Amino acid sequence: MSGIDLPSLKGDIARWLVEDIGHGDLTSDLTIEDGALATGVLVAKQSGIVAGLDVAREVFVFLEESFEFRKRVVDGQRVDKGEVIAELSGSAKAMLKGERLALNLLQRMSGIATMTSAFVAETLGTKAKILDSRKTTPGLRSLEKYAVRMGGGYNHRFGLFDGILIKDNHIVAAGSVFKATKRAVENAPHHLVVEVEVGTIAELNEALEAGAGCVLLDNMTTSDMAQAVEVVNGRIPIEASGNMTLPRIREVALCGVDLISVGALTHSATAVDISLDFSLGKSAEIE
Repeated sequence: MSGIDLPSLKGDIARWLVEDIGHGDLTSDLTIEDGALATGVLVAKQSGIVAGLDVAREVFVFLEESFEFRKRVVDGQRVDKGEVIAELSGSAKAMLKGERLALNLLQRMSGIATMTSAFVAETLGTKAKILDSRKTTPGLRSLEKYAVRMGGGYNHRFGLFDGILIKDNHIVAAGSVFKATKRAVENAPHHLVVEVEVGTIAELNEALEAGAGCVLLDNMTTSDMAQAVEVVNGRIPIEASGNMTLPRIREVALCGVDLISVGALTHSATAVDISLDFSLGKSAEIE
């Protein structure tokens, strides 16, 4: 799925607004007349990749169904500092009540897309694809994974339910890489690939012998990764993970791995600075 399930997001938006507004926006209620109209623009305060415009729009429309929100750019597009990314028009109180939540989501998602784009740029000319992980903010996984796609990355499994990844603790519980892999391969649904995390060439050979459909090279040196690529020899996909910092990505990609998963895309991305420039009064209708 390339987009966001906006109808299912309404319940989340309602809860998030309650968290911020509670029993009322005291400042706006005391200083702004009922029925006052306003216009505004969302402005990028730094360059980056935009993601989450439709989510921001849903916040304002939730507060006022007739709220007007015109996108000046599209998700996945790079913008420059000072560029207007959207125009807003509607109730002044609704605009101010939704401002913080809309910006929090938009800035967070744009930060993830921007960071992902930087990692993807380091893989140009190689076959490696940048993947995210399950290291997401609870409750925001679908939005954060969407933002990764807007930055040019790809999604790993969404959760524990839609992919098989045998990790070190599973191996400890099963007794060995071979035992864990063999058991999973023999009992997995036919449409799912069994991926196995390995940390040494010996473990890699065990996983291959047991029929793994993909291997994850965990915290290996680049020289060990290159050796692992030779051992696998194209038989199954290879994913690299662990300490995947931006300065290291190209070196890893050049080893010949197929996939590089980067938890930092969602757990360490810095929000893109975006602001709402607000004006009281209604301007010409947004077309």
